[in-house]
Amino acid sequence: QVQLVESGGGLVQAGGSLRLSCAASRGGFSTNTMGWYRQAPQKQRELVASITSTDRITYGDSVKGRFTISRDNTKSTMYLQMNSLKPEDTGVYFCKMFSRNPTAEPDYWGQGTQVTVSS
Repeated sequence: QVQLVESGGGLVQAGGSLRLSCAASRGGFSTNTMGWYRQAPQKQRELVASITSTDRITYGDSVKGRFTISRDNTKSTMYLQMNSLKPEDTGVYFCKMFSRNPTAEPDYWGQGTQVTVSS
């Protein structure tokens, strides 16, 4: 069992910045692909960014050039630096640990942290 705890959300004006953190409760963090997702009211959850164990990074089209995902394996923590925030970035942000073996272990999700961007 893994616990993922997000922090760093809050209320910010458009154009501002926030840094989200996701701390994992167990070791072996470095071998898992990690990701950030977000869900706005009445919308489906969408991928914001992901980072593999070899630091291969993928961004959603709407955040390219504004958000940066990173990880610190020594701290079992993943980050999302969000700059030039827009009102449409508002939502609950979740971190996800992708399973290395889906037949034996599930993906894990954090509880989410609210990000609200005012215009």
